[in-house]
Amino acid sequence: MAPRIEDYALIGDLQTAALVGRDGSIDWLCVPRFDSPACFAALVGGRDNGCWSIAPARDIRSVSRRYRGDSLVLETTFACDSGSIVLTDAMLLEGGLRIARRVTGLEGTVAMRLEYVVRFDYGSIVPWVRRTENGLLAVAGPDALLLGADTDLRAEGMRTLSDFSVRAGDIVDFELSYFASHEPTPKARTFGDMFAGTERAWQGWSDVCRYDGEHRDAVVRSLITLRALTFRPTGGIVAAPTTSLPEKIGGVRNWDYRYCWLRDATFTLYALLGAGHDHSAVEWRNWLLRAVAGDPAELQIVYSIRGGRRIPETELPWLAGYEASQPVRVGNGAHGQFQLDVYGEVMDLLSAAHRYGIETLEDEWALSRTIVEEVERRWRQPDRGLWEVRGDPQHFTHSKVMAWVALDRGVMAVEQHGFDGPAERWREVRDEIHAQVCTEGFDARRKTFTQYYGSKALDASTLLIPAVGFLPADDERVAGTIRAIEGELLHDGFVMRYSQSDAQGPDPLPPGEGAFLACSFWLVDAYVLAGRDADARALFERLLGLANDVGLLAEEYDPQLRRQVGNFPQAFSHVGLINSAFNLTHRMRPAEERATATGK
Repeated sequence: MAPRIEDYALIGDLQTAALVGRDGSIDWLCVPRFDSPACFAALVGGRDNGCWSIAPARDIRSVSRRYRGDSLVLETTFACDSGSIVLTDAMLLEGGLRIARRVTGLEGTVAMRLEYVVRFDYGSIVPWVRRTENGLLAVAGPDALLLGADTDLRAEGMRTLSDFSVRAGDIVDFELSYFASHEPTPKARTFGDMFAGTERAWQGWSDVCRYDGEHRDAVVRSLITLRALTFRPTGGIVAAPTTSLPEKIGGVRNWDYRYCWLRDATFTLYALLGAGHDHSAVEWRNWLLRAVAGDPAELQIVYSIRGGRRIPETELPWLAGYEASQPVRVGNGAHGQFQLDVYGEVMDLLSAAHRYGIETLEDEWALSRTIVEEVERRWRQPDRGLWEVRGDPQHFTHSKVMAWVALDRGVMAVEQHGFDGPAERWREVRDEIHAQVCTEGFDARRKTFTQYYGSKALDASTLLIPAVGFLPADDERVAGTIRAIEGELLHDGFVMRYSQSDAQGPDPLPPGEGAFLACSFWLVDAYVLAGRDADARALFERLLGLANDVGLLAEEYDPQLRRQVGNFPQAFSHVGLINSAFNLTHRMRPAEERATATGK
């Protein structure tokens, strides 16, 4: 049986990341960047598609894990019949792309086994492997890996093995370095304390956090995770470091999330600014401005970590998929969709950045103005919506609300901040959109906003109506929407993204996916804005209980199987946790800040 998704922990170096299982196996690693091909792809295939395992050879009684302090240095403790050891894992933050692994004996004597299988290009290419004076070298095409080890390594078939014993007090080190195959071979080893500098760097970044509420540990861990999903050279933040972890076990909704989505933009900015990570927030804003520069008619919903626009989607048929969930995809075809809401998301982010005192860059307003004008031109068109539907375009309610946001933030920029623009004309369009949404997107009989015009289906994105300032939280239409979502989209206490049919009444768990965790955090925030603090706290605590033993959340939770599903760890889930924690227990409340920052 494959490990559960929540059985994995994350290590990373701000350029890529790896997933380490409770069994001591690194089953996912893309090199040299998040969106590069994987050299360990057992996560979505089998062990023959690449992995690196270090663990006791037998008689494991228990496994426990933790991160060292507020860092991304992982410790996994194995207790065996014969003794115990701790395995320490980290991607080092200095000296190139390197993974350091250390086995330390705690008690008795433990027999250990290392298994090392390198397969470049998502598990499809067997490299040329040879011994060198610096370590075991694996080369294929542009890629090379060098493994240095304190133990003897032997070849057995198409894999590398090592059997060794560890007594109390023993330390056995391993280090894996990636480099481009045409470059000089790096030094194989880091001597002394391999982890000290990396641990200090993570702890120093974490110490900046200004959140001092009762959920500090969860907030800081989520911030560390968000930072770990940041591509430091550009400031772009990937939605997740994985591809094709299924929204439903055995299903086909398996997408590549190793890219940067604009739908996450404003939520992410508030999370970083609220926590005091202003520099990271500026990096994120700057990445977005570079990515969207150019013709606003060509604005995409998703970009590469370097801001690239072309991320064609393809399938990898040689990979069996996580628990047989096929196909395995790389790239994301949604990049070519028209989604009206992203225009509002960009304008809302730039507006928030300005209010928080982030310096306006040259030509930033010129770009903003053309975005508002593009919304003027296109807001009447149907689109694919927030959830990137691959069926027919619709007039999605959330998309129209975000078109209203784009016009509203444009009006505010002119009237409150002195930028140049036709505020009166924009106000008229803004008000026209508002009136249309309240008429066409609202079911007066059921007293709720619906997923799209003329539909009976509900959509969790309508929970954001008060959060963006479209209507106040005490408006009866907002209250009715919350009640309807509680009645129809809650499953086992968690919020589904949308109805699976237009039928009224409670739906069963929708086929094809679990509960989207960000939506449940949106309900927490809606409760806070509506003054329902007890309900907000109760839901928030349930959501915290879904995190795994090292505080990580996937995209979704399957209430039937009671396990995490979807790509992991998911930035959107952790951003939701951070903002909801601030909304519940802190002076700075992102939901209130965003809801009141309008041009009305």
